[in-house]
Amino acid sequence: MTADAPQHATQDDDETGETVDTETTRARPADGERMRRWRMVLGADSAESTGCTLTGQDVAMDGALDALYGGGGKKPGGRGGGGRSAGLGASAPSVARWLGDIRTYFPSSVVQVMQRDAIDRLGLSALLLEPEMLEAVEADVHLVGTLLSLNKAMPETTKETARAVVRKVVDDLEKRLESRTRATLTGALDRSARISRPRHRDIDWDRTIRANLKNYLTIPGADGEEATGTVVPERLIGYGRASQSVKKDVILCIDQSGSMAASVVYASVFGAVLASMRTLATRLVVFDTAVVDLTDQLDDPVDVLFGTQLGGGTDINRALAYCQSKITRPADTVVVLISDLYEGGIRDEMLKRVAAMKASGVQFVTLLALSDEGAPAYDHEHAAALGALGAPAFACTPDLFPDIMAAAIEKRPLPIPDKEAQP
Repeated sequence: MTADAPQHATQDDDETGETVDTETTRARPADGERMRRWRMVLGADSAESTGCTLTGQDVAMDGALDALYGGGGKKPGGRGGGGRSAGLGASAPSVARWLGDIRTYFPSSVVQVMQRDAIDRLGLSALLLEPEMLEAVEADVHLVGTLLSLNKAMPETTKETARAVVRKVVDDLEKRLESRTRATLTGALDRSARISRPRHRDIDWDRTIRANLKNYLTIPGADGEEATGTVVPERLIGYGRASQSVKKDVILCIDQSGSMAASVVYASVFGAVLASMRTLATRLVVFDTAVVDLTDQLDDPVDVLFGTQLGGGTDINRALAYCQSKITRPADTVVVLISDLYEGGIRDEMLKRVAAMKASGVQFVTLLALSDEGAPAYDHEHAAALGALGAPAFACTPDLFPDIMAAAIEKRPLPIPDKEAQP
């Protein structure tokens, strides 16, 4: 029975032999909770229609919601358009109290959503320039993006606090992403270094069998037994042993337009992880209409992030021209372009550069986003053109990124997410 289905009473006998309407008894708490939730969603104006009066902590929770969603803008499904203005005001103390309240009443994931809504709906970005405000917020990737966009306007008294907030988020991301990334890519690098005279334990049997299928022999059965077949392995293919020499070059080319904020954060963390691997030579380039090489700061992703400047125009062609000039071993190079593909430069030149890199042996990967939210709005025409060149553009989550890089290193098809899941 669904929550909205009509309630049909059933009758059972209790221990005293009396008939009890068990279905109705069970339904009442569920109905009350549902009305309570609707009252929270719809706001104080719904008190009469829902027949629900809030008490205790619910009153404080409703006040925190009403301060943000009580008016001014429209929230889908409720709390909006009622003529009232939201109640946070423009003072840092009142906002700081509100931030403390929502951290008390709601789980961290909900707090982060409400913080983003407060910044978007009520224009609270300027208040984040105050150290006491930054100490009160729940730090996440989206908050880091907002801080980076305010970097140039940030007073010196706030910058150290902002760096501490960003450092906390970056450290959490590195703990989450580093071990799997290193393990996945180390395996891919070892497998990409094939040898033709491997020791028995280093034989790649899957590739060896496929390479020797032409040497398949049929062996007649003895004494009426069925014939059998075997593959004669004239050519053995083995995994290369791990070495400390650089095996692959990786260039991360990151669009730092405002819509790519979360992607910039994740790419900077991954860039630092890749740079820590001795068998990879990693370069990190960010761009808008200008191109900035932040490779020398890759030992600290926080420095990388504060070296970016979110916002501005986009010139992908210029960025790719710079990346192309740094390629010295095309067959051993992976270029990862992370961009929504809104090109402000020369479109045809951009596509020619991608085609030239691929023709020279470069593995070219196009990511519309590197974030948990999937692809933002992007240029579909440019995405289709890159796909026609063999560089399909798609959104990638942080958890999938190591597998994408491993496939590119091994020069095998990319594990592109289901197209139905793509925007």
